[in-house]
Amino acid sequence: MLEEVFQSMNTAVEKSRDALKQSLSRIRTGRANAAMLDPVRVDYYGTRTPLNQLATISTPEPRLLLVKPFDRTAVSAIEKAIQAADLGLNPTSDGDLIRIPVPALTEERRKEMVKLVRKTGEEGKVVVRNHRRDGNEAIKKLETASDISKDEAARALKQMQDITDEAIAEVDKLVKAKEDEVTEI
Repeated sequence: MLEEVFQSMNTAVEKSRDALKQSLSRIRTGRANAAMLDPVRVDYYGTRTPLNQLATISTPEPRLLLVKPFDRTAVSAIEKAIQAADLGLNPTSDGDLIRIPVPALTEERRKEMVKLVRKTGEEGKVVVRNHRRDGNEAIKKLETASDISKDEAARALKQMQDITDEAIAEVDKLVKAKEDEVTEI
């Protein structure tokens, strides 16, 4: 019974950590990153298609993205979609390839990005705490139903807190790494 509670807690924490990593990867730093183009959807033959399904995206230099469409006829549509995505990027094409120089972030923009990173991290912590609350409620229900003793419940609640503390430390580590990446010039 308790094992199921801990297993569901660990699974939920792992999913929320992965979601946080994904959210943080979308936050723009001064470096080119293929994940920057994840939100771009291209109108390809009447269908809104993710850019990564229409082209390979590479980063040959720290401040340059290179988009190589599988279909040369999609170059102009991809270029328009990148401009319309409002990412602050200016693509240029030579017919086959689309080059996207990534401008350096200003000091003010870096500060905004750090705030966004911290906010995203705090949201991740709230999710972890909500999972802890759900786990604690499940443990208390087991205790109320006399399925476990008070001592077992107390140990389980402490173990739940330890899992939470570990997860929050992991969130802090991810946030700190992203902050360092954003503030790096």
